[in-house]
Amino acid sequence: MPLPRVIATDLDGTLLRRDGTLSTRTLRALRTATDAGTEVVFVTARPPRFVDALTTATGLAGTAVCSNGALVYDLATRTVATSRSLPVPVARDVATALSAAAPGLGFAVETGHHFLYEPAYGLRFTGAPEAERAVASLADLWLIDVPIVQLLVHSTRFDADMLLALATQAMDGAAQFTHSGGRGLLEISAAGVTKATTLSALCDSRGITAAEVIAFGDMPNDLTILNWAGTGYAMGNAHPAVLSAVPRRTVSNEEDGVAAVLEQVYGGD
Repeated sequence: MPLPRVIATDLDGTLLRRDGTLSTRTLRALRTATDAGTEVVFVTARPPRFVDALTTATGLAGTAVCSNGALVYDLATRTVATSRSLPVPVARDVATALSAAAPGLGFAVETGHHFLYEPAYGLRFTGAPEAERAVASLADLWLIDVPIVQLLVHSTRFDADMLLALATQAMDGAAQFTHSGGRGLLEISAAGVTKATTLSALCDSRGITAAEVIAFGDMPNDLTILNWAGTGYAMGNAHPAVLSAVPRRTVSNEEDGVAAVLEQVYGGD
């Protein structure tokens, strides 16, 4: 069978181990694939600054689909190639509706290079504290002068699945709602922006069909690429919704599940 032209892989919970590192085995498998002419595309909820750290540590390069599809990022030049932002009025309306449906939520916005949060948002991310900035109130989030790529919602009361259900019920169609497993964390993009819509457009621009793509993921935000790709694998540690929807399985990220499949495709240990 012909080798895939693209490997599309999520990062956290999929390619990376629990401690955020890439194992020697997985890195070797990825390099074998790229040496064979296959392009590796990271498809992640993470913004570019986190992908930069990974490429610096591993030497991998190419393209990343970041922020759940809102950004296409060139790893070599560290520049955003395309961006699909969430309109401020939509972000404000979604925040208002969700606050009414579930009081006590905290909100933050991601711009791709910076992360701004209001006082009620209690979640912090490690790795790039210089990119984080507090604002005085929720209203101040809507005054930033750069596009919003994601609205983030955090709750200490509701888990991510419950937040997703509440958001879908309150504002279905107004925006794209999903989550990547963060505790009490909901991720919101512009309507129609998913990992799959952006990856599909990227592949189409290069003359690559879905049948030529192999994809890996573990969380609800990965379902679109796992269903779109010609070959999609759910990780052994995947969310129940992913395991029930994706028939192909590999072992967990802690067991180098991506490498296990790629070794079968390309040969290896």
